Amino acid sequence: MKTALITGISGQDGAYLAKFLLEKKYKIIGLDRRSSRNDSWRLNYLGINDKIIFEYSDLTEISSMQRIFCKYNINEVYNLAAQSFVASSFNTPISTCDVNALGVLRILEIIRNSKKKIKFYQASTSEMFGKVLKSSQNEKTPFNPQSPYAISKTFGHYITQNYRNSYNIFACSGILFNHESPLRGEEFVTRKITVGLAKIINKEIDCLYLGNINSKRDWGYAEDYVEAMWSMMQKKTPNDYVIATNKSYSVKDFINEAVKHYDLEIFWKGKGAKQKAINKKNNKVIVRIDPKFYRPSEVNFLRGDESKAKKILKWKPKINFKKLVEIMAKADINRFLKIDRN
Repeated sequence: MKTALITGISGQDGAYLAKFLLEKKYKIIGLDRRSSRNDSWRLNYLGINDKIIFEYSDLTEISSMQRIFCKYNINEVYNLAAQSFVASSFNTPISTCDVNALGVLRILEIIRNSKKKIKFYQASTSEMFGKVLKSSQNEKTPFNPQSPYAISKTFGHYITQNYRNSYNIFACSGILFNHESPLRGEEFVTRKITVGLAKIINKEIDCLYLGNINSKRDWGYAEDYVEAMWSMMQKKTPNDYVIATNKSYSVKDFINEAVKHYDLEIFWKGKGAKQKAINKKNNKVIVRIDPKFYRPSEVNFLRGDESKAKKILKWKPKINFKKLVEIMAKADINRFLKIDRN
């Protein structure tokens, strides 16, 4: 039985990865901040909360992490913990970098000093590419990060490469493009949309307020993407891989696809910040743009080229964009409206 340590286990990726590894008969050590233990709804949603050994620590506390590495015979480390909300990173840049950048270094130092053959996975992100000039991004595309979050993640990515090359540590990074699911936090735009539409139908709110709805992202399904993480760790040689669908859709596209599952018909009126979505049935505005949700430095377009992962890992996404939106919409319809529309 292999033992895997998952940092950030209470998050979307941590929960799906834990479920996947449990099915592979792994022993799972879940690293969590003590404050996060009240937020284990994802693990409960998947029915695995009682199958995980929890340890309380923080990526800013190297001594408590060292204790965990001494306590267990860890084979694989999946570092998924992060301050992962881009907008928040502009408000909390120092703490964001302490966790996302130096937190990676602390784990790598523990592994280096342990002298054990521990494999390490770093959760990198497409946000590292930032403002791009090419139509799609692969492992050789230069980084141009546009937020404290992306900059901190770029450090984590490069220090992972450095320890792999300098100390012969099995350390790899998954450059994951946007991946969503019913377990996504409501602060992220996809869940904000699916939850917001359910609340509009339920007459809890009148209108959904969003930022730049014209920005485009490569959106995949989180449960597909954790399989790619595991596949990277099973190779003989560590490497870095872009995980994506190679298709890009705007936030507006997501809205247009989502409303179909709420029995809503909408039409758009206005341009730029004056765009609004209007319900055809009653002519009420249900989506408006609020400039307060704009980022100080916006990334308008991302699309990943996952051909390396296809070739070497034999991985490809199973769920396409339309199916992803359907999965998320139906989950929030059932949560908030108590109506089964399967």
